[in-house]
Amino acid sequence: MQLTIPAVGILRGVEGTFFREVMHASFSAGLQALEITMNTDGAVDILSGCRPEVPEGKWLGMGTIRNLEEARQAVGAGAMFLVTPNTDPAVIDYAGQQEVPVIAGAFTPTEVYNAWSAGAVMVKVFPCGPVGPSYIKELKGPFDHIPLLAVGGVNRENLDEYFKAGVSGVGVSSALFGAKALAEKDISQVGVNVRDFVMALGDCISG
Repeated sequence: MQLTIPAVGILRGVEGTFFREVMHASFSAGLQALEITMNTDGAVDILSGCRPEVPEGKWLGMGTIRNLEEARQAVGAGAMFLVTPNTDPAVIDYAGQQEVPVIAGAFTPTEVYNAWSAGAVMVKVFPCGPVGPSYIKELKGPFDHIPLLAVGGVNRENLDEYFKAGVSGVGVSSALFGAKALAEKDISQVGVNVRDFVMALGDCISG
């Protein structure tokens, strides 16, 4: 799973029609990877319905995969990747058998190492909000070979700090789409917000 735009958009609790609109607007605005969380009402149906409409070079996955049964449902619905909040070797092993990449959730150094050793393509450090970029920098000391995705508390103001600390990508929700735009279902503004965030990402990785 190669992300030239190092961000995963996270959508939770949105209904199907609006999710489809956000997906198309976000992909058109430059976002490469988008996930719907498993604990969204109707998530499996939303994913399976939108999967055929994913443009080439884009990724549509499912997040908040907490156990093997949820992983099976997500893969069955056509998830192109899985994101977990925890490290479950059974989930990573199953997804590997299905050739579906997993971004596995971890927090402590031991969890980060175990997630990577189990076969995750990237390790989601979650939640980052309470610890910030400095924690990522500390993890990258011994784990400079492990690609880390920072999730929780990432926004435009601290984005550059996270990349300077060594992340390979970020997972973002309201900071990407805009909380107000999502609440008001202002799809035009969602597109503008995503485009602006993608441009900010470009500045971070080129700088």
